[in-house]
Amino acid sequence: MTLHPDIERVTARITERSRASRGAYLDLVNRQRDAGTHRPQLSCGNLAHGCAAAGADQARIKAGNAMNIGVVTAYNDMLSAHQPYGVYPDQIKSWAREVGATAQVAGGVPAMCDGVTQGQDGMELSLFSRDVIAMATGVALSHHMFEAALLLGICDKIVPGLLIGALRFGHLPMILVPAGPMPSGLPNRDKVRIRQLHAEGKASNSELLEAESASYHSPGTCTFYGTANSNQMMMEMMGLHMPGASFVNPGTKLRQSLTRAAVHRVLEIGWNGPDYRPLGRCIDEKAIVNAIVGLLATGGSTNHVIHLPAIARAAGVLIDWTDIDELSRVVPLITSIYPNGSGDVNAFAAAGGMPYVIRELVGAGLAHDDIATVYGDKLSDGAKQPSLVEDALVWADGPSASTNNVMLRPVSDPFQPEGGMRLLQGNLGRATMKVSAVAPSRWTIEAPCRVFCDQHAVIAAFEAGELDQDTVVVVRFQGPAANGMPELHKLTPPLGVLQDRGFRIALITDGRMSGASGKIPAAIHCSPEAQKGGGLGRLRDGDIVRVCAEAGVLEAKVEPKTWQARTLADPPAFVPGSSRELFAMMRAMATEAEAGASAMLGAAGL
Repeated sequence: MTLHPDIERVTARITERSRASRGAYLDLVNRQRDAGTHRPQLSCGNLAHGCAAAGADQARIKAGNAMNIGVVTAYNDMLSAHQPYGVYPDQIKSWAREVGATAQVAGGVPAMCDGVTQGQDGMELSLFSRDVIAMATGVALSHHMFEAALLLGICDKIVPGLLIGALRFGHLPMILVPAGPMPSGLPNRDKVRIRQLHAEGKASNSELLEAESASYHSPGTCTFYGTANSNQMMMEMMGLHMPGASFVNPGTKLRQSLTRAAVHRVLEIGWNGPDYRPLGRCIDEKAIVNAIVGLLATGGSTNHVIHLPAIARAAGVLIDWTDIDELSRVVPLITSIYPNGSGDVNAFAAAGGMPYVIRELVGAGLAHDDIATVYGDKLSDGAKQPSLVEDALVWADGPSASTNNVMLRPVSDPFQPEGGMRLLQGNLGRATMKVSAVAPSRWTIEAPCRVFCDQHAVIAAFEAGELDQDTVVVVRFQGPAANGMPELHKLTPPLGVLQDRGFRIALITDGRMSGASGKIPAAIHCSPEAQKGGGLGRLRDGDIVRVCAEAGVLEAKVEPKTWQARTLADPPAFVPGSSRELFAMMRAMATEAEAGASAMLGAAGL
């Protein structure tokens, strides 16, 4: 199938824009491969330290004639998605020995749970934890003991952080190793109903806790289509997973077999393997475009309009929100997963999942097939369904038709003709709106605004009945420089209640919303942020504000001279606690959201 002309045009523009930065990055990859520090170049003392605890693998590591795999793990047993990783290192070492290689845990990275920190002070560390993860990955791989690596991580900031750090060692072949989603729990419609009843004071805390515990109930990734599961989709669209690995439940033989296959495959594509495929060459302009296309076609998390620019910059590729917006105009929405629909990722996988999505997008000329994946030279090679036949892992062609048209449709009959993201811009700045979960009748609202500097103040105003009217709710000073750009997902239930009461409601913020957010039209990641003089700082209660996803408008209906004459609002005083004070340097150095909202990449000049 011929590539869609707009996909080709946007890719060409990104390639031209990135020519110098991508060239510099590939020079780095080549230098590290050809002249960097390698295990054979380590001194005797270096090498002795590096394998002192390797036990039976020590002799093989010292001999230097077998590949050594570095494992970077985000294991902890507080985070359900990462709890299964506890047993992976020993398994990986065993499977490496099967093919004459060795493996060592190179290092661990933090993995915080946004579900735990929603609405709490700790959420102000969440986005910057991605930079910490990237730096920790860099520390782990800096020992130069490895010819390949496996990256163990799933959730919101963890996968982007792992990739950003790993790309600085882009001469090493690497595979992302998922652990899979938990089995389905309480139906999503029931969870939403209890949350909104609780917001109205019609359900008790114990009833809410019971519903939440029935939803999030066992090891594995949360099953809604938020940032974590959008991560897994993107890894498949970039060819960085073993085919069909994303949505196989933990603790199954198939899950274990896929991890074993990743160990064996990373050796084949490793430094001295027969099919060398370094990460830095796998992640290129085409792979990044594929990730964007997958995000749009599946109605994925808004967090990735921040993460994708950061990942891309780490590989020398420069993308912006205009690129995403233009791609969204030609990529149809072909999935309907909660919060965009009723079913979860387990139901999505059963309907055909990623093998079907890849097949449809490549077949329609909407994704680049000619990318270097960890398993072959075509993305479509990954449109395979894994299964066990007599305990042996086999891959069969993915389904040619969806088994559930309520969840998954062909490109020829999509849920919406365009993708899930829109760029809005005007005198309030540039922002993103996820429209895939919002009824088209709600894409435009023009109403007086109420301005807040804290999400808890919004909830208090809701409980006092102050928002019972058509309202544009503005929450400012929530950007990366102000307070680390927390998610404001706790606003979804009360704003949803107001909308259900018949009011026209929208949200504008320079903060983030959860990857699970939907229903309410929300212009988010507004840039420049209020802390840096953005337009949100000029708003006053009662200003008429227009939010229009159809025309891409985000503006205060204020006469230009009056607008420019207004003084900017003062930010709230910073209150230390929950270690937020330790992240002052990151807040001070963070780039704008459109450039990835990263202090680390900004400081590195990327």
